[in-house]
Amino acid sequence: MTSRELVHATLEFRNTTGQVPRQLWKLPWAEMHYGEQLRQIQGKYPDDIIGVPVLLKCAPPTVGNPYAVGEYIDEWGCHFSNLQEGVIGEVKEPVIKGEDWEDNQARIPRELLTFDTDAVNRFCHETDAFVMAGACPRPFEQLQFLRSTQELYMDLMDPPDEMLRFMKEMHDFYCELIEKWAQTDVDAVSFMDDWGSQRSLLIHPDLWVKYFKPMYRDYISIAKKYGKKTFMHSDGYILDIYPHLIEIGLDAVNSQIFCMDPENLQQFKGKITFWGEIDRQHILPYGTPETVVEAVKKVKELLWKDGGCIAQCEFGPGAKPENVEAVFRAWDK
Repeated sequence: MTSRELVHATLEFRNTTGQVPRQLWKLPWAEMHYGEQLRQIQGKYPDDIIGVPVLLKCAPPTVGNPYAVGEYIDEWGCHFSNLQEGVIGEVKEPVIKGEDWEDNQARIPRELLTFDTDAVNRFCHETDAFVMAGACPRPFEQLQFLRSTQELYMDLMDPPDEMLRFMKEMHDFYCELIEKWAQTDVDAVSFMDDWGSQRSLLIHPDLWVKYFKPMYRDYISIAKKYGKKTFMHSDGYILDIYPHLIEIGLDAVNSQIFCMDPENLQQFKGKITFWGEIDRQHILPYGTPETVVEAVKKVKELLWKDGGCIAQCEFGPGAKPENVEAVFRAWDK
């Protein structure tokens, strides 16, 4: 099978080949510290899932480099402060101020809708890989960047009218963006939000169901209308929302499965694809290749069912290159 066929078979639980599709996530930090080892890993274990280059006819106003030390202003107007080269910084000063959101300096970056669809389609036709869309809505995180995490948590308990109006405007924009991407020849669309702390959801599950589940349902419905697969990323302990993600039809989720323990996720085997990952908190930075092999074996035994697993891990700060390589070597075996 081609990479595209392999990924589709894995997502649909009809992969009887034993071959698991691969994807390496690499931060600029990895290139800066282990460039040669990174290139060797990529050469030996090429990705089956790739992103598409995005050519905008009208670029949104941004300032700086998100991965460089210093200040960066994103397309929404959020100011990031970064102290470590190779990773993304944090927002220290919110764009939306005032108890009732009356001072709202946020902008909707509609320039992101101007991507070149012909270029996207040409790219998809010229590769046998499984191609992900070049957009990734993140409503919960974007609200935190704009408002600040602590203020947003308070707002969600009793949302101001202006906040609900802005959330609708933001969501309508994200739906429009996904609709345009879903009409191209990409294989899948994705979205993300980090929902978990180390041991629980960041907000009460009822609030998640009320405000954010409907957003994700809309994204998935739009994608499915055009025959696209759907992928989501979320860090932390998100066991509470797994059943909801399955209910609304998500195909694959990238989550910290070792934060929740793969044994607790076995109940979802055959219902959703586990898009990685191998533990980047402990195993990749502090373990050994032998530890990695045991971790991969555990995931395969508990979560694989003629598909349902993607060999994905992140090469980011602290990860040892020999452990990252061991992830893909173990999955290949």
